[in-house]
Amino acid sequence: MQTDPTTGMPVDRKKVSAMDFYAYRIMMRTGAVNHILRCRQLFHQFIVDMYTKIESERLWFIRLNQNKLRVDEYIHLRDAIANDGNTDNLDQLVILPSTFTRSPRHMHEYTQDAMTYVKNYGRPDLFVTFTRNATWEEIQEELLDGQNPSDRHDLLARVFRQKVIKSMNIITKSHVFGPARCWMYSVEWQKRGLPHAHILIWLKDKIKPDEIDSVISVELPDRQQDPRLFQIIVKNMIHEPCGSINPGSSCMKDGKGTKRYPRQLLRDTQTGEDGYPPYRRRSSEDGGFKAKIKVKSGNSIQEIEINNKWVVPYCPLLSRIFQAHINDEYCNSVKSIKYICKYINKGSDQAMFGFGKDGTSIDEVEQYQLGRYISSNEAVWRILRFSIHERHPTVVHLAVHLENGQRVYFTEDNLHERINEPPKKTLTAFFLLCQNTAVLRCSKILYLECIRKSFQTSCSRNDCTWLSKHQSNKRAASFYL
Repeated sequence: MQTDPTTGMPVDRKKVSAMDFYAYRIMMRTGAVNHILRCRQLFHQFIVDMYTKIESERLWFIRLNQNKLRVDEYIHLRDAIANDGNTDNLDQLVILPSTFTRSPRHMHEYTQDAMTYVKNYGRPDLFVTFTRNATWEEIQEELLDGQNPSDRHDLLARVFRQKVIKSMNIITKSHVFGPARCWMYSVEWQKRGLPHAHILIWLKDKIKPDEIDSVISVELPDRQQDPRLFQIIVKNMIHEPCGSINPGSSCMKDGKGTKRYPRQLLRDTQTGEDGYPPYRRRSSEDGGFKAKIKVKSGNSIQEIEINNKWVVPYCPLLSRIFQAHINDEYCNSVKSIKYICKYINKGSDQAMFGFGKDGTSIDEVEQYQLGRYISSNEAVWRILRFSIHERHPTVVHLAVHLENGQRVYFTEDNLHERINEPPKKTLTAFFLLCQNTAVLRCSKILYLECIRKSFQTSCSRNDCTWLSKHQSNKRAASFYL
């Protein structure tokens, strides 16, 4: 008997989705032995195969329903019916819609939403990258006998999600950096490396240049005054020495370090450059500290003394709380905004090419599948239905189109109905609102300002209406083609 997790009441369901079933199978239960979780590499292969099946079924559904639910511009649809009455040539493309998570359209929409925040609230103040730490106590305590953290990606995903939620609560609700105006984050997985969350924070009170050093540090702590923080930073926030010291480092390419380390030592933070500012990195003569770390070079391990040249920017408070690699950067210039907004929503790396005749119809589902890479980390995250994007406040998408150029969703059954009565979009509904609302004409409220002031949208796929609201909600409005 299934139960509702929110109420605990039994639910009469005869069918269970594949995602619910496999999420059930990878859970630990008291008094039961789950053999799947003890199979290590076979467990990884199992969850990748099962999520691949889940995603393939969704893509297959999208492919099979292209002809049942099609979309085109109203003017093209009207002309096709007026000329020959044949709609077979309309919408021959196989479209992967933005409602499919991680599709190119989905990622593009989130990038545009981030740019909407920039338009309304200015540049973000902080860019935070939170990387999972496999040695967290919460993970070690739940491992079975003889297991390593790499054997239990289900456990790693659940703990990391709780840590990300906790970090966002500390930043946005506890106001450790001050009251937050808006924020967004995206979770990403690498082929080689740990999952991490890219976080953008907009503060109500902008961080001033003379306040950067109180928020971000790139210096080793004093071992005598704060030995715990010193150990955390040395373990998690030191860039692996490279260059002539360690030619075999993973960041070396063509004999040079790709991450621009070691950095220059400075007495004070400088904010004049574009991108991330050069932070204060004091030398030992100016009061900086040193530490010794062990580095693997070939088949041997050598001990190297490092200084502040190798420290990755961090927030002492967040590092102390979460004991992980948390890279904090101050957004210094407007020129870096577009790069940052696109970077946190870029999705996984993929490449695909092919040969074909001119005029061949585009199959976006096939293109997506050919370039798709699914790791065991991502497979567990998606099977457990964890969110990969979060943002606040809500972004409302407003339509922009020429006359009779709005998008029309139609089927074979409702085709003539759509021709005779074209659906109203937010733009056409706004024109009707201007005709019927004297207050709107007098106050000269613009299209983008409606959603933030006195009105809200009530939209479905085929109709849209502007309604007055008594209390304004925190929303950001955007329009793009």
